Amino acid sequence: MIPKNFIQDLLNRLDIVDVVERYVPLKKAGANYVACCPFHNEKSPSFTVSQTKQFYHCFGCGAHGTAIGFVMEHAGLGYVDAIEELARSVGLEVPNERPAAGEAYQKVAPDLYEVMQTATRYYREQLKLSQRAIDYLRQRGLSGEIAAKFGIGYAPDGWQNLAAAFPDYQDATLNETGVVITGDEGKRYDRFRDRIMFPIINVRGQVIGFGGRVLDKGEPKYLNSPETPLFEKGRELYGLYQAQKAIRAGQQVLVVEGYMDVVALAQHGVEYAVATLGTATTPYHIQKLLRLTEHIVFCFDGDKAGQKAAWRALENALPYLQDGKRISFLFLPVEHDPDSFIREFGNTAFEQRVQEAVPLSSYLLREVSAGLDLRTQEGRNQLLQRAKPLLTAIAAPATALLLRKEVAALSGVSQAELEALYEIKPVARAPRIAFQKAGRTPPSAHRLLLQCLIAQPDLGQKMPSDWQDQGADADAVLAVLMVLRETDFALNSPTLTQLFQGTAHEKTLAMAEADMLNWGESFDVNAEFAGLLSKLDEGQRRQSFQALQEKAQGGPASLSDAEREQYKQLMRPGTKQAS
Repeated sequence: MIPKNFIQDLLNRLDIVDVVERYVPLKKAGANYVACCPFHNEKSPSFTVSQTKQFYHCFGCGAHGTAIGFVMEHAGLGYVDAIEELARSVGLEVPNERPAAGEAYQKVAPDLYEVMQTATRYYREQLKLSQRAIDYLRQRGLSGEIAAKFGIGYAPDGWQNLAAAFPDYQDATLNETGVVITGDEGKRYDRFRDRIMFPIINVRGQVIGFGGRVLDKGEPKYLNSPETPLFEKGRELYGLYQAQKAIRAGQQVLVVEGYMDVVALAQHGVEYAVATLGTATTPYHIQKLLRLTEHIVFCFDGDKAGQKAAWRALENALPYLQDGKRISFLFLPVEHDPDSFIREFGNTAFEQRVQEAVPLSSYLLREVSAGLDLRTQEGRNQLLQRAKPLLTAIAAPATALLLRKEVAALSGVSQAELEALYEIKPVARAPRIAFQKAGRTPPSAHRLLLQCLIAQPDLGQKMPSDWQDQGADADAVLAVLMVLRETDFALNSPTLTQLFQGTAHEKTLAMAEADMLNWGESFDVNAEFAGLLSKLDEGQRRQSFQALQEKAQGGPASLSDAEREQYKQLMRPGTKQAS
């Protein structure tokens, strides 16, 4: 856990304009800077960077965040990696804390990365010495150039071969990185033996784990590094480091199941493929890839296992779908995987299959209606039941709207009836953010209150300690107040924004900040805040008065002593409630 005060110190030292310009050329436009959005295709600039408020916002796709968020989105880095990247740029060392005890906690030691690099070099040298391993790779159609690009090596048979690379074979870091195993009796031995070795590399080019494949028959076919301080397989993708450039250039990524699939595809010119690491596609994989590209294509075998993996990927993707971005599914013939298909039929045939991949919406509708007789009431009823958990998981407004319409039509009900049946609110029309245009709908009092707290977090001290309210954005106001009160130093605006990245209130704060881009120079935050508090207090007093008035209709005994005293105060002449 990185301390909040470090996040604030880092953001204070950064200028978001400088950070964004490392990746995207900006043009001055009034008080802000603009560019064509790097996160979606557009011809006219809708991507705005505010130097005074230190955040970016795209009015086209809704991308929003601080300098940290931008590096995460654009470079595909995780939260900690993005902070470390930015910290290095301004000469800061990132501290870490244990979430519970608060004791000093050391970051991943640099020597762990050195262990992985040393092991990689050793395995690569061993590949050169093993004709059997070389012949295996050649038989699989791989060139020396591709083997070198992916750092492929060979772990020879034997129990302690790594002792040749690590003079101190008992060093704890060998265990910590997972290249060595300590048995029950304390005896050590190499984890990987007689296997082709595939280094797993993070987006910064560091080896964090290995995948080892048997050359002949044997189990397990693939053996991965265990979970370590460097490696969490549910968050990493094999080949992403090598594929990043091609993914960005083509705005498309192909997700396959095996290391050899990625390497074989690259050998045949398909350089935008990555693979999951022996796990199902996770929500983190989806989020990571959608930061990089417009289109994800999942490529699975056509057998039952492939169908099951595809459906799991669809389920995990639904909450993270983004309007304007696409997810598709490619199923190969049962007898083929991507490696064998492209070797037999070539690049052109494979690329044609990619172009013909089934869109997520079509795949979903096909599967939920499979085996059902939609001419019968029972069949349509089953369709509605199957579709419910899927449709209610989708947060992307346009995607959700279109799929609900299609399921409603297939089921013979109206969209309104479907939404009532699922007990969900109808998809709301996207809010208009063109705040400066005449005839705009003014923001709610809670939205304005939220904006004031974002602009000047110290105003939270002036909010009543027992403040409670309901209505649009009230929950976000309460969440901001909680963060401000739980933090033992004065938060500034960019830090507050960053702390809400990835939370349930992220989008609400983003919308509020987008409105703030239209504030004029004469906008008085303190005066606006004072007026809002007065207005909200008046509304709460009116609600209390009406509630007590209704209760008092039951007779004098229906009110407690405290309620009668409160009622008398609200009834005093001159109060707006009593007038």
